[in-house]
Amino acid sequence: MKLVTTYYKTPIGSAKIVGDKNGIQSVSVLNEDIETSEEIPSCLQECVTQLEAYFSGKRNNFNLKLNPQGTDFQKKVWEELLNIPFNKTRTYLEQSKALGDVKAIRAVASANGKNPIWIIIPCHRVIGSDGSLTGYAGGIWRKKWLLAHENPVKQQSLF
Repeated sequence: MKLVTTYYKTPIGSAKIVGDKNGIQSVSVLNEDIETSEEIPSCLQECVTQLEAYFSGKRNNFNLKLNPQGTDFQKKVWEELLNIPFNKTRTYLEQSKALGDVKAIRAVASANGKNPIWIIIPCHRVIGSDGSLTGYAGGIWRKKWLLAHENPVKQQSLF
């Protein structure tokens, strides 16, 4: 089946969604402003629906058929990213340990940076060992926004 593309406008940029009946191959954020597609291919409709729910605060996990393209190692890293719970973070070192090789930290970070499925495979939840928001292909400001969206500060009662 031929790959199809749709666009979905999010609060932090337009998302380009590509996939087919075998699953979502990529969700990338664009720096240009593109309106949500008027006609969304049926195989991408559920992805748009779940992203809308995520951004409106009504969804904290995704249940989509994913088909990211990459090396076996990259796919292993991306699979491990799916184990990071909503509103939690892990360090690159913790990710390397979870994958069974503490020395693979640079390779894990590199694979993280090549994650083709923005938000749904939550690479934004990986931070530096010192708590810093290091490296994010979509821009650090988006990483900060996503982490704040997933873990909003609750207003404390004064009384």
